[in-house]
Amino acid sequence: MKKIYESHYIKQLFDDMSSTYELMNYITSFGFSELWRWQCIQRLRLSTPSVVADLMTGMGESWHHLLPKIGKNGHLIALDFSEGMLRYAHKRKQKKPYAAHQITIKNEDLFANSIPDSSLDAVVSTYGLKTFNEEQIKKLAVELKRILKNGGQFSLVEVSTPPFFLLRVVYLFYLRYIIPLLGKLFLGNPSTYRMLGLYTIAFGNCNAVHQYFEAMGLPCQTYSLFFGCATGVYGVVEKE
Repeated sequence: MKKIYESHYIKQLFDDMSSTYELMNYITSFGFSELWRWQCIQRLRLSTPSVVADLMTGMGESWHHLLPKIGKNGHLIALDFSEGMLRYAHKRKQKKPYAAHQITIKNEDLFANSIPDSSLDAVVSTYGLKTFNEEQIKKLAVELKRILKNGGQFSLVEVSTPPFFLLRVVYLFYLRYIIPLLGKLFLGNPSTYRMLGLYTIAFGNCNAVHQYFEAMGLPCQTYSLFFGCATGVYGVVEKE
């Protein structure tokens, strides 16, 4: 089980999914993935211009929600270690309206990144938490405290298993059987997308993230979206 949380394993997984990931996310969530991204980012209260990092940026699917909050003279740092996903992010960066903004794409591991200390006004991440185990979530808390300015904000969202019994039963069936079937139709290989379901089931929801963050001295609050099918964590860093 430990293997599936190792960086090289996750990197290969997302490299393999990169050609279909954005479309699959939208289809398998019935479009809710896009709404949840927007709701996650709307929690940020930023003045313009701002410097914001989109951690585990993937293909840059969150950029169109983030850029209006950052402003024309702001700076978006998009970080991911999957070259496959970032190929599409680079293509997105060249298109309108993205080309008019300052976007720096970093092909780096989150836990070995070059973002300077206390340099960010905000951090956002959408759908990357489920691939972290307990120790990695604690390391994420340390990293957020390092890269965010005093008063800097973070908002993270992840697909979750809902608490209501009937909804959870249907949802888990969908994750275990329907999403791999769709993955087979798109990729000819259901095992890749089956892993996303396994990660989601193991992750549960953001309550554990909240506990780990608080234990690491990072105060935050959780929020629930669509009856718990997604949950998030929001907080403000206060440095001495």
